[in-house]
Amino acid sequence: MSQTAKVAYFSMEIALDPSIHTYSGGLGILAGDTLRSAADQGVPMVAVTLAHRKGYFQQRLDQIGNQTEAEDPWRPEDSLTPEKATASVVIEGRTVRVRAWRFTVQGISGHAVPVFLLDTDLSENSPWDRRLTDYLYGGDEHYRICQEAILGIGGVRILRELGYTELQGFHMNEGHSSFLVLALLELQLGRPDLSTATESDIEAVRGRCIFTTHTPVPAGHDQFPRSLVNQVLGKPVGSVLDATHCCPEGVLNMTRLALRFSRYINGVAMRHSEISHDMFPNYPIHAITNGVHALTWTSPPFRELYDRHIPEWRYDNQYFRYLLHTSVEEIQQAHKRAKKTLFDEVKAATGVQLDEAVMTLGFARRAATYKRADFLFSNVERLKRIAGSIGPLQVVYGGKAHPRDSDGKDLIRRVFQAAAALKGHSIRVVYVPNYDWRWGQLMTSGVDLWLNTPQRPYEASGTSGMKAALNGVPSLSVPDGWWLEGHLEGSTGWDIGHSEGISEDPASEEASLYDKLESTIMPMFYRRPMEYAQVMRSTIAVNGSFFNTQRMLSQYLRNAYQSIEIDVSAAAAERGTA
Repeated sequence: MSQTAKVAYFSMEIALDPSIHTYSGGLGILAGDTLRSAADQGVPMVAVTLAHRKGYFQQRLDQIGNQTEAEDPWRPEDSLTPEKATASVVIEGRTVRVRAWRFTVQGISGHAVPVFLLDTDLSENSPWDRRLTDYLYGGDEHYRICQEAILGIGGVRILRELGYTELQGFHMNEGHSSFLVLALLELQLGRPDLSTATESDIEAVRGRCIFTTHTPVPAGHDQFPRSLVNQVLGKPVGSVLDATHCCPEGVLNMTRLALRFSRYINGVAMRHSEISHDMFPNYPIHAITNGVHALTWTSPPFRELYDRHIPEWRYDNQYFRYLLHTSVEEIQQAHKRAKKTLFDEVKAATGVQLDEAVMTLGFARRAATYKRADFLFSNVERLKRIAGSIGPLQVVYGGKAHPRDSDGKDLIRRVFQAAAALKGHSIRVVYVPNYDWRWGQLMTSGVDLWLNTPQRPYEASGTSGMKAALNGVPSLSVPDGWWLEGHLEGSTGWDIGHSEGISEDPASEEASLYDKLESTIMPMFYRRPMEYAQVMRSTIAVNGSFFNTQRMLSQYLRNAYQSIEIDVSAAAAERGTA
């Protein structure tokens, strides 16, 4: 049966539900939020990812911050619908069978977006092949290239088997799914031998592809030796990659493959698009700044507040602008409830009882060195003096280091060391283990200030501060990524350092961080709480109304998908807003 979806969205990770362990962090959360907004807005979209039966990993932390990992399994059989259709991908000369499990993203309008999770755990596959869809970002480069072949090539083929034969656009969310262009080229040629592809064939594929790049960090761009590509996918594929200049110096760069075969390319913030263009100067790279799904990331107390004052917010996030007319006392009360909920969960998880009257900072990011989780502790003595003279301070941390990232693991240990050094000095630091979707909701709504200290220009966008803004939590952030667009000094939060330029002396950033805490933020919080609540209110009105996936997806519709015949009027009519 022919299906009506017009856009296929491919992502190595997608956060679909807290109980489904198919995401590791921001990329997967962003993908899930995109699909939730697509369902809300009635966008005819279908999505593809892998089943990741063993998940990413469960993080365990000992008393000094040593991270160990355990599998984080889940069973698609327990909650998803199996599809009868299967497809195959030839890997190293073997035929690997692929099936799909269906998850349905249900929108507030009643529209549904199907997501297909690819799975090679079939009896006809070899034991090794059955494990190909088990681990998210696991294994060596051999495992990863085989996974990416399943995602890209297997994904295109199984969509056709499922009846999605009228797709007009294929959206690659980062480069992991770039092999899908090879499957599209095969369809264009009508035969598996890609060596005969012409420039016009390549242009036909380009006309159907959209690519979003998410990182200016080189490690974020998967690369595979040409010899490994030949081994896994065969020499004819290698010849096409050579002809399209995707294997410079004998290495396949998956980002370059996506760039070469896409008619529309975008970064995830204005500054990120500029950085990406510097990295890949031969390609026009547009900007569509990320957002978050408002309904998912707004805490229950704030949902209740919004429903009372601006019930249209669920359908139209621009209504957050009208929060400027809401009393700050109501915002304070909603935040007080969210803060208590966070602290109750922190005590249950760690045994640490935090004080609801104390200013509390939140920091939750992947534990990567450029994110600088320990930057707050650059000058421990000054931090002690600030807390001693103005008021006590609490900091709630969360975040995982990749199992093979020893530097990231060292970063977590340094946070624990700082926490120990600060004990008894009016500063309490707690690190929540196994940070995930649930903890993201709790922390971004329950702290008083969101801290973000990346090394510029490595923050592509960042979305945790956007989630905080929906709950009235302002940011204290280095000006990079989304914050260059969301920052209004004293209205949505505060800058660390200066916005001009790309990099800055860490010493001046450090001084700015402490100066802002000592001279502006903490005195306002403790001595002028109504003024601080006004900042909370304007944070919602200004940043909540813009940095959401409803706005983001509308930009994709107008720009990236502009040549695709998409009609969302039916969904709009269903919710009475057409």
